Amino acid sequence: MNVKAKGYILGAIAAATYGMNPLFALPLYKTGMDPDSVLFFRYLFAIPLLGIMIKARGRNFKLKRKQILPLIIMGLLISISSLALFQSYNYMEAGIASTLLFVYPIMVALIMSFFFKEKLTIQTVLCILLALAGIGLLYKGGDGATLSLVGIGLVMASSLSYAIYIVGVNQSVLKDVATLKLTFYVLLFGLTLFLVRVDFGVHLFIVDKWYLWGNLLALAVFPTAISFLCTTRAVQYIGSTPTAILGALEPVTAVFFGVTIFGESLTPRLIGGILMIILAVTLIIVGSNITIYLVRFRKLFPKLPLKHKTRG
Repeated sequence: MNVKAKGYILGAIAAATYGMNPLFALPLYKTGMDPDSVLFFRYLFAIPLLGIMIKARGRNFKLKRKQILPLIIMGLLISISSLALFQSYNYMEAGIASTLLFVYPIMVALIMSFFFKEKLTIQTVLCILLALAGIGLLYKGGDGATLSLVGIGLVMASSLSYAIYIVGVNQSVLKDVATLKLTFYVLLFGLTLFLVRVDFGVHLFIVDKWYLWGNLLALAVFPTAISFLCTTRAVQYIGSTPTAILGALEPVTAVFFGVTIFGESLTPRLIGGILMIILAVTLIIVGSNITIYLVRFRKLFPKLPLKHKTRG
């Protein structure tokens, strides 16, 4: 197998494994577990995995004093984004929520345009309109039922929080921090939000079956460790733009598991809306300067610093 083929396969695996979030989270919800408890354990299990990766790569945990406060702020942004997304699963189908979350690159482009004077091109405007049209199709199903406005609001809040995080990291003293170390501390500080919300363990829901612990561990392993490693390798083999485009498999994977395992509906109208959103985001990735940000910080678990040259 040549290097490029290997890169595309790894990029697809990276995106697909992140799309497994609902696969492991929804069974936990059915047992009565709340989003705060799910995310507490997800972060708790992911932190040592990232710590092991840091040590395995010969890196250290040292921080400069001026980096601590920004890391706390970024950690809170990430935990808010995670919480809003996982709460949205209680108001709408997980596949739809994952698709709506995928508009975050458009939000990044808008933030860069309004606050950092990056040119807003006609292509970007058209992509925004295309994405809005796609959301419009998702809003009303084929049976006339509409999506929960609370659910939509939660997903948009998640997407916006994540977009602010992406821009904030790249426009602050954190931009030169190794991404693996950055992620470790962001999750560590983000964990404090869930620790407070479960009242320091008083309201923490603890599962009583071994396979449910497996779900919690899987949330840390698949969307975190495996997605992390595969994305890093994919960028090295095929570059950042193709890897970012392959990220479209994330909502597709979530929709697939939602339909096949959890019995979520999938009508031609919904398919059209999903495809329109994926197309809009893909065109944004191809036609803007935010690709590096999107790959490095994809979906709440950033990657290692990128190598911009593709290996031949």
